[in-house]
Amino acid sequence: MIQKNTVYFVGSGPGDPELITIKAKKLLEIADVIISSGSLLNPEILGWAKDEASLYDAAKLDRDEIYEILRDSTKNGKLAIRFHDGDPGIFSTIREQIDKLEKDEIKCEVIPGITSLLGAAASMNLELTLPGITQTIIITRAEFRTPVPDREKISELSKHGSTMAFYLSVHLLDRVIEELLRGGVYNDETPIAIVYKATWKEERIVKGTIGTISKKVKEERIVKTALIIVGDVISPKKYEFSKVYDSQFTHGFRKSKGKGVV
Repeated sequence: MIQKNTVYFVGSGPGDPELITIKAKKLLEIADVIISSGSLLNPEILGWAKDEASLYDAAKLDRDEIYEILRDSTKNGKLAIRFHDGDPGIFSTIREQIDKLEKDEIKCEVIPGITSLLGAAASMNLELTLPGITQTIIITRAEFRTPVPDREKISELSKHGSTMAFYLSVHLLDRVIEELLRGGVYNDETPIAIVYKATWKEERIVKGTIGTISKKVKEERIVKTALIIVGDVISPKKYEFSKVYDSQFTHGFRKSKGKGVV
């Protein structure tokens, strides 16, 4: 049940308006105050907001201003939402906002959304965890103005050889490539894809290898709002079939159809 004494942190999905959740759309349609993620949010989605709603661009606000709008609106009986691109659980700053609001005894609730990584994977018909290749996805970002711990340097994470996804990093692509190679597992032939505005009408997908991608991306002039995906799942040469759907495999819902029990 939607309550006006609660601030909602709402995921808008990756960009395609039809990929917003039903719950998020309901909140958007009745919200009195909406603070959205500026250019990162598809403006078509805000078309569902009611005409009298007060709209704010978070890109033009600092932390305290966002907090004050959410706090004051809620205390004045208005329904306020912080509308995030993708999913609020990834690179969204919701923790610092929720902590401060809860200290003021204002309830907070998070409404999940489809993150751009899953939108990008869908656009390429990718399975990000292929048996025999990797069962792990690492989501991270390149270090620039915001530092990362030494144990989370790209060169360290890349040693796993898993699927890697980089948010907020396409403008640092050359640096990302350098660090990937430094890890010693990936090489110039490792597949890599850059997805610009995943699921938007303007979506562009550039595929290549670690050795070729930089030139291709520069030719496409992609410098922001793009995701980097690295790993053999992008163009697998060989992978294993799932054991779960193997006719020889027994599990809690189906017995093996073979002579033996696997």
